Amino acid sequence: MFALPFVLGFGIFMLFPIVSSFVMSFTDFTSSDVQDPLAVGFVGVRQYADLFGNPQFLKSMWVTAYFVIVGIPLTMIVALALAIALNSGITRFRTVFRVGFYTPVVTSIVAVAVVWRFILQDNGLLNAMLGWVGIDGPNWLNDTTWSMPAMILVAVWRNMGTLMIIFLAGLQNIPEEVKEAAQIDGANAWTTFRRITLPLLRPTLLLGAVLLSVGYLQFFEEPFVMTKGGPLDSTLSISYFTYNQFGFGKYGTASAASYILFVAIALLSLVQFRALRSKD
Repeated sequence: MFALPFVLGFGIFMLFPIVSSFVMSFTDFTSSDVQDPLAVGFVGVRQYADLFGNPQFLKSMWVTAYFVIVGIPLTMIVALALAIALNSGITRFRTVFRVGFYTPVVTSIVAVAVVWRFILQDNGLLNAMLGWVGIDGPNWLNDTTWSMPAMILVAVWRNMGTLMIIFLAGLQNIPEEVKEAAQIDGANAWTTFRRITLPLLRPTLLLGAVLLSVGYLQFFEEPFVMTKGGPLDSTLSISYFTYNQFGFGKYGTASAASYILFVAIALLSLVQFRALRSKD
């Protein structure tokens, strides 16, 4: 009885839409069918086959893969470097640095994207700074070559704070006695990091990788605010493609695209669990 309010809320607002969207992904349901649901036709897996034959959807898959393959390792490397610096290298004003690096995480993504859009303009702050050293910067957000690196730059800056806190907690849980024993045996700093720190940090790295994967595979806000998926669909992610299909009234197509994204998240998480799980 006490669980009933949650069960009802979950069933009505979560479970029912999930099941409905899954069924909808096998139909040709559009906005014109809302008033006459009985006119909806069942098309089976043809909806998915049509998506994989859609050049724009294939482009969105490539854009999302590019964002994930480059963005996740880069974010983890930057966050781990910051965590190591805060754990051992930086002693004064450590709390100030922690708050400063974490601030982008709690800042509204829309506000962040708007600010970065002005920074990355052709005559924006970044190009002005590059001009000081004689570099003629590109038009970051309107260049098909540089638009995705710009998106990745914003994502790394925004998400490194979360991983930094997680990695810092993992580093502080590594016993100092183990490191001291390695140093007594003649291990230098790099060997200690590679042979001691990284293996003991595998569960923490796994958590960070999975959290980033779920977020990066669904990346939407940055291109929505900064580029509208352009130029020439160079920043059109799967989530943005799905959003557009709903806007066009193609509910069946949008549902199928969202379940393809769901499968991609599940498969990538499985690969990460196998690659980074602890080895006893």
